[in-house]
Amino acid sequence: MQRIIVAPSILAADFSKLADEVRATEKAGADWIHCDIMDGHFVDNISFGPAIVDLVRKHTKLPLDVHLMIEHPDHYVPHFVEAGANSITVHVEPEAKHDVGKTLRQIRGSGCRAGLSLNPATPFESVDPFLDKIDILLVMTVHPGFGGQSFRTEQMEKVKRAAKWNKSREDRIDIEVDGGINAQTAPLSIENGANVLVAGTSIFHTKDYAEAIRELRG
Repeated sequence: MQRIIVAPSILAADFSKLADEVRATEKAGADWIHCDIMDGHFVDNISFGPAIVDLVRKHTKLPLDVHLMIEHPDHYVPHFVEAGANSITVHVEPEAKHDVGKTLRQIRGSGCRAGLSLNPATPFESVDPFLDKIDILLVMTVHPGFGGQSFRTEQMEKVKRAAKWNKSREDRIDIEVDGGINAQTAPLSIENGANVLVAGTSIFHTKDYAEAIRELRG
């Protein structure tokens, strides 16, 4: 059985003690640290940039999973590589304003794992041409931009299709889900083929991070 990876999203952490939060999730059993980068253009919110990723890198040995919800991600990839990212995920939608294939090659060429994400309204067919060029497929189970949204069950169809594609290959991609992931929605995601769970509120807004992470794994 495939190991389930839990990636706490620091967007939901207490930024007044971010270093402590990162160390606490590592101690609690997190596998990756997820960093949501938003520019106020591709999504209607602004989060943080490479300086915060660099800060997080100094306080954990866990892989840093950077999700670029921004325009022109190709321009910023080198900055996040330098900050210590281990994987960098970009968006397939035209609104991200980049050459998707070229950006994925750029990410891999920099020594990072390459990820591709699609929003709830984006059909799975949009990522078809790139599946053999990525290491991670991130299925957004909410519209990106803000935490605390409700999980959209219909997005499991995309997870199923990715899992089916994986079965035809030796080199499998990680299937990651992000948005409304908690103790109730994690089992459904896993059942449909996801093996990476991004969770913010359901970890950082609890008193016991270790218990929250265990509950996600089921």
